[in-house]
Amino acid sequence: MQRTFIPQSFHSTSIRQVTIFPDRVALQQLGLRSGRNLHLNQLPNIAMGGRQTKPATSPSAMLPASESFLQLQSYSPPDWASRILLAPTHRFRLGMLPTPIHEWQLPDLPVGVRLLIKRDDLSGMQMSGNKVRKLEFLMAAAVQGGYDSVITIGGIQSNHARATAVAARYLSFQCHLILRTSRQEVDSDPGLAGNLLVERMAGAQLHLVTKEEYGTVGSGALLEQLRLELEAKGRKPYIIPVGGSNSLGCWGYIEAINEIIQQTAYQQQPMKMTRGQGDGTGGITDIVMACGSGGTAAGLALGAALSPLNAKVHAYGVCDTPEYFYDYIDGLFEGLGVHPGGELLGGRSGARDLLRVVQARGSGYAISTEAELRTVQEVAAATGVVLDPVYSGKAIHALLEEIRADPDEWRGRTILFVHTGGLLGMYDKLDQLGPLVRTYGPPVSRMEVRHSTSHS
Repeated sequence: MQRTFIPQSFHSTSIRQVTIFPDRVALQQLGLRSGRNLHLNQLPNIAMGGRQTKPATSPSAMLPASESFLQLQSYSPPDWASRILLAPTHRFRLGMLPTPIHEWQLPDLPVGVRLLIKRDDLSGMQMSGNKVRKLEFLMAAAVQGGYDSVITIGGIQSNHARATAVAARYLSFQCHLILRTSRQEVDSDPGLAGNLLVERMAGAQLHLVTKEEYGTVGSGALLEQLRLELEAKGRKPYIIPVGGSNSLGCWGYIEAINEIIQQTAYQQQPMKMTRGQGDGTGGITDIVMACGSGGTAAGLALGAALSPLNAKVHAYGVCDTPEYFYDYIDGLFEGLGVHPGGELLGGRSGARDLLRVVQARGSGYAISTEAELRTVQEVAAATGVVLDPVYSGKAIHALLEEIRADPDEWRGRTILFVHTGGLLGMYDKLDQLGPLVRTYGPPVSRMEVRHSTSHS
């Protein structure tokens, strides 16, 4: 295959998602003149002040996910992202996109605070969550570059590692996963709980390291070591960093902003949305998500800043510190050719001006407090939305604490919470979740079966 012009050190891509509307859309739904229907190809981007949407760059981009699944598509960024210096040219369709946005009535939410949820946990079953959007661009680069295997790295219950294993098998790549675990368990079989079951069933090769080795040597050096070992065996591995969070991976959520804009424009009347701050779209004033490796937060923050959405982005960090994430995200921006204080950012200094990072790790990464797990249980019981305890559970717990501590600060705002998936990781928390479900959930009873003397 022809090698892509994008160097592997960049890893940055984004594709135009044009399939979030039905094939034909009633004009009155968009607040336009009634009496006619508008074909998708002529659909103006209502959320962008009436500017004409770019046409799809390939016929397959017009197809719904069910028809374009596993297709390599050419990609053209949205108008408002077209000035990003380093942009991808292709995307591999892996996700069931677009994901829904709907109202989310959380228990005890203060009056005047409106909460919506974007269900990126529904982006697919085996690959559910935010990792799918990044992998669509990363795997396209791997295919175009003629690689035959992929390497990535993460925790023992890494959602990203599981998604990468599935994506690799879809595309006939050999997959190698470097997973960190405890010193007590590094020399033992890791078992089949949660994400590990899917990874191993998909044929991924696991390489275990201790948390101490990971911290001392670093993820980059571990990836490079395994790359050299595989190359010595004749393989050509493509490296994907922790969480798929490099400059290329950011395009997954730059494009997600484009999806949100078009969805809210389409749903504006059905959802009775009001205008947001400035030129905001669909009433969304704030976007909230869990932040673990920085790529999702970086893409959403940059997309929100450059697009007409104009929403404030809040990243609730489940590991590391806010300062670490600010610096790391600035590095991702630099990889895209987006420089602090530059013209593209309108003079803004970078990550610290584009988003707010909140410390939400609690007792530590992947360590859940009883209060966090109680929030996860209450939200599921009240709304049917199940949050993973490691990422979205921690984020929504911290968000609710902030809102309840100062409801006036949040009153009048419309918050979009991005559910980043990770439900398979819950199976690693059964010992902690079990007592809460049994204590606070409905009791289980033995049904008394009445035996009839006659049968109809």
